[in-house]
Amino acid sequence: MEALFQQIKAIYPISKEAEKSLAEICSEVSFKKGTDVQPIGHTCKTIYFVKKGCVRIYYFKDANDITESFEFENAFVARAESLFTGKPSRKAIQAIEDTVLIAIDSNKLFKLFDSYHDLERLFRKIIEAAYVNTVNRIESLQFNTADERYFNLLKDHTNILKRVPLKFIASYLGITQVSLSRIRAHK
Repeated sequence: MEALFQQIKAIYPISKEAEKSLAEICSEVSFKKGTDVQPIGHTCKTIYFVKKGCVRIYYFKDANDITESFEFENAFVARAESLFTGKPSRKAIQAIEDTVLIAIDSNKLFKLFDSYHDLERLFRKIIEAAYVNTVNRIESLQFNTADERYFNLLKDHTNILKRVPLKFIASYLGITQVSLSRIRAHK
């Protein structure tokens, strides 16, 4: 849990009481490479913290596997549209590597917000950051070329080529693997 609480301190420090109560609703879970952490059609009731490894959020469109995002160590991940609406998600979370996550039960977490406003503020900041990342992702797809998207991805995640299959990177960038190969050949 140390990695989780170090990351929390970097985002928004919480009281020792809030930290203790949060620790009580957390559990460590492991997933093998290629395993769905949450499958498509699952109603999200857990917020995950990536302790070790890498996950992706993906969905299918016209039978094509599309990667929406990658999350690496020290990131929080959940299917927010399902978490907040209580409806099944059309997207899944999958371990790209053997992965260790800290699972936070969202129903218990939301109850803690009434007692610990610092905890509520912490998760508001986490959700705000996720929202900004989503907007930036959409704008990247709208305004940047495939080359720009690729080089920005490399800049933001320097080891991604060693950790993530090229087919997932290509779908994340919104291009084919052939196009990705061309971009990589011209760098």
